[in-house]
Amino acid sequence: MAYAFDTLGYAKRLRDAGISQGQAEAHAEAAREFVMGDLATKADLQAIRADLQAAMDTLSLRLTLRLGVMLAAGLATLAAIIKL
Repeated sequence: MAYAFDTLGYAKRLRDAGISQGQAEAHAEAAREFVMGDLATKADLQAIRADLQAAMDTLSLRLTLRLGVMLAAGLATLAAIIKL
């Protein structure tokens, strides 16, 4: 998704504030190129969210598995102690 940036309006405001035509256009182009290029889009955020959700699901599964193994080991140890 592309964002619209009114470079003409931005340059006009700078000219109205007393900045020369060339400098105003250079400022407008720099703002469009450097600032607007780094903005995250909705699609970017959704992709990151999907990646984080997948990572959380994996970590949740690993944590559940570890808890189950620890519980089984504890019960086996308790059973061995009771038999003694």
